[in-house]
Amino acid sequence: MNYRMVFYIMGQILKVLAFFMLLPIVVGLIYHEPHVFTSFGVPFIITFLVGVLLTFRKPKNNSVFSMEGFVSVAASWIVMSAIGALPFVISHEIPHYIDALFETVSGFTTTGSTILVDIEKMSRACLFWRAFTHWLGGMGVLMFVLAIMSSNDSRTMHMMRAECAGPDVGRLVSKSSFSARILYGIYIGLTALEVIFLLFGGMPVFDALTNAFSSAGTGGFAIWGDSIAHYNSVYIEMVIAVFIILFGVNFNLYYYLIIRKFSLVYKNEELRVYLGVIIAATAAITMNIASQYRNVAEALRRAFFMVASTITSTGFATADTDQWPRFSQTLLVLLMFIGACAGSTGGGMKVARILIIIKTGIKELKYIVSPRAVATVKMDGKPVEKAVVRGAGNYLIIFIMLMCFSLLLLSFDKYSIEENLSAVITCMNNIGFGLGRFGTAGNFSGLSPFSKIVLCFDMLLGRLEIYPLIMLFSFRRTG
Repeated sequence: MNYRMVFYIMGQILKVLAFFMLLPIVVGLIYHEPHVFTSFGVPFIITFLVGVLLTFRKPKNNSVFSMEGFVSVAASWIVMSAIGALPFVISHEIPHYIDALFETVSGFTTTGSTILVDIEKMSRACLFWRAFTHWLGGMGVLMFVLAIMSSNDSRTMHMMRAECAGPDVGRLVSKSSFSARILYGIYIGLTALEVIFLLFGGMPVFDALTNAFSSAGTGGFAIWGDSIAHYNSVYIEMVIAVFIILFGVNFNLYYYLIIRKFSLVYKNEELRVYLGVIIAATAAITMNIASQYRNVAEALRRAFFMVASTITSTGFATADTDQWPRFSQTLLVLLMFIGACAGSTGGGMKVARILIIIKTGIKELKYIVSPRAVATVKMDGKPVEKAVVRGAGNYLIIFIMLMCFSLLLLSFDKYSIEENLSAVITCMNNIGFGLGRFGTAGNFSGLSPFSKIVLCFDMLLGRLEIYPLIMLFSFRRTG
């Protein structure tokens, strides 16, 4: 293990985090909130100094292999969350550190679960930081560091694999650092476009920025207690719904559109299934809830937004889904598991991984019926590597094991099995809302500190897709 390189990478990330902590200070000055100098100034100084100390001398051995990449990413996300919670505590807007940590982990992992009972009492600076953690976590802070740094391509690729979501990670161009710049360019462009559309719909500038940050990271932190329903605008709801669906698409496809390789987008099986599931689920829920609304058009409006918010793991809400029939609630839980596309900012198992698992099951059934039959798992008409197929199955097994273990740990709290299970599912899939007291009209404030810490790890497990955290806590000391 190249410890010096691991700490050097963490130092680079902390310096970037420190720089972004200056943005809420600017917001606080604009809205005349003098406490920002202490609330964000102190964490900024601490973060920057630690970052400088860790990067003061570049290691002579700058090799990064899979273990270093995974450990660097996992450790960096934990440290980022621990430091990112400080402004909430120092400002006394979230006085208890475990609560502030839960809120920050939920932000960086783009989960959107909250312990806040009265969001609207928060200062603009803290609301901005809360939403901005979504934007940073959506594409990944390490990805941002890779985008602005010129580094060895092999070590860049190992770190990209550790932070990027999906069953397989590849380069867009020959250099991984250039790929990171392309992806972040697309990410920034889509975010700016959403801000413009929201402003056009009459949304205030601050609201447009924070909602766009939450949409881009598919996180779901809103600045109003009733989330997006606060605006009571069909236009705003449709803009946000469309954009969170766009952020749930594999970003590689946008690059193919830019370079006019339209056939690669058209042939992408994951995209077709992703959009097909959204259409089918919206139609099914619309029919199921139609009797609860004035007309079918309003039912369609609510169903489409909640389906988009759930499958992309965003967590915005325009309806109290606890009042919906059990069929619709169950369908939403299934969408939580499915998630968005690989290579997007969305959470969940990922459509590509689900497809691989289903196709593997079909292949095994064919083999049982005809042992001599030769069948391969294909995506987009091409055979999927055996390592990717095996990895998808292994991920599902480990995911279910960790989910059951987390459910067992949460059972010490006073909530029902249904509510605890929904809390674990929503955190591990980075959704934001569950069922009952953890539903769209509730929050996670009633949980014990122990349960909140368990769910913090669940959120990190979901965002980093398990393996980096396992590597961090299980790697052997090799020097």
